Amino acid sequence: MKFLFDSDTWQEIYGSIRKNKARTVITIIGVLWGIFLLVVLLGAARGMENGFKKLFGNFATNSVFVWTQRTDTPFKGFQEGRRFKLNMNDIKALKSEYGDKIKFLAPRNQTNNLLVHNFKSGDFKVSGDYPVLDKIQKKKLIYGRFINQNDILSYAKVTVISEDMYKQLFDKGVIPIGEYIKINSINYKVIGVYGPSQGIDLDGDTAYIPFSTFKRVYNTANNIDWMVITADENTNIKQLESDVKLTLKSLHKVHPEDNRAFGSFNLGVEFAKFTDFLIGMQFLTWFVGIATLIAGVFAIGNILLITVKERTKEIGIRRALGATPKSIRQQIILESVFLTTVAGMLGIIFGGTILFFIDLATSSNEDIPLVNPTVNIPIIFIAFTTLIVLGTLIGLIPAHMATVVKPIEALREE
Repeated sequence: MKFLFDSDTWQEIYGSIRKNKARTVITIIGVLWGIFLLVVLLGAARGMENGFKKLFGNFATNSVFVWTQRTDTPFKGFQEGRRFKLNMNDIKALKSEYGDKIKFLAPRNQTNNLLVHNFKSGDFKVSGDYPVLDKIQKKKLIYGRFINQNDILSYAKVTVISEDMYKQLFDKGVIPIGEYIKINSINYKVIGVYGPSQGIDLDGDTAYIPFSTFKRVYNTANNIDWMVITADENTNIKQLESDVKLTLKSLHKVHPEDNRAFGSFNLGVEFAKFTDFLIGMQFLTWFVGIATLIAGVFAIGNILLITVKERTKEIGIRRALGATPKSIRQQIILESVFLTTVAGMLGIIFGGTILFFIDLATSSNEDIPLVNPTVNIPIIFIAFTTLIVLGTLIGLIPAHMATVVKPIEALREE
């Protein structure tokens, strides 16, 4: 290891670089561009991944939404175009048949109503729900709590409202918990206020009341408007959607091949598309980045081969004066490692700087799907280490060429 701290070794490397400034700069740029591209692309991929996570927010992504429409095929005495409603018996049947595949199942009812508090009012959605809804899409509560099972069992006239509804109905500074608002001319006690959902929000500003209370007040009997089904982690949500629809068709005497009777939106399938896109992008990022790195490292090898050719006479003189093949080999390899190290460090610095400015530019813009584009330190370390290893290996070729030079033949070179 003495040669690493030998001033003569570094003077020779410096002299070689100084003699070929343009060539050295081009070589460094080639490697720098490779690791710079890798860092920026990996950071952009991570930013997009964070953006998609923010888009889906706290929603259980392995979910499907199911509702009824008109039939498009006559079946068992029923004409085409028949309307029908989902009901609580469907919920029981699905739990019984697919209980091991379903993680959460939430029947839902919704309507629009005027909400009034003192002299302030606003027209908002009112939704009858079970506590399980908060597990499917976690509410960010600012005050109070969400609906619980006791509210369901006691038919409690309680409600959870959004922050915007709170600001519209209450004076600034008033704590709404325990206050009463009128929904459909009936007093409801405010038990919670939730903030805006991060990502997907299917409900918007909605006043949530217990499902049982909604049923009694709006006289919905056993009917429900739609349902949300969250599958177990190991369940194929697309297959579950198909199975559930087939079961519901049987329960409601709908033709098995009727494709219009039930509407659905499969969030799990959409999320899988985003996931596949991210995996493909990460693969492409690594492929392009590593290919560019390798191209840059090979450029260093080619430059060093030319350098060795130009320094044939010098190497011959050194050999004649007693320099060993090992010392010459070490000097060539060290020059290769030095160039790749400098290029790698510059590429990482420039890449990190670009990601910093991208983050500044996108952090305040919700329309750009990039959130906190960063690269993990271990990945940077692995990429940098790989670069050094490649620089060492590529340096072996010109180093070998330098050691096979015979002193007598080298001294004859003009």
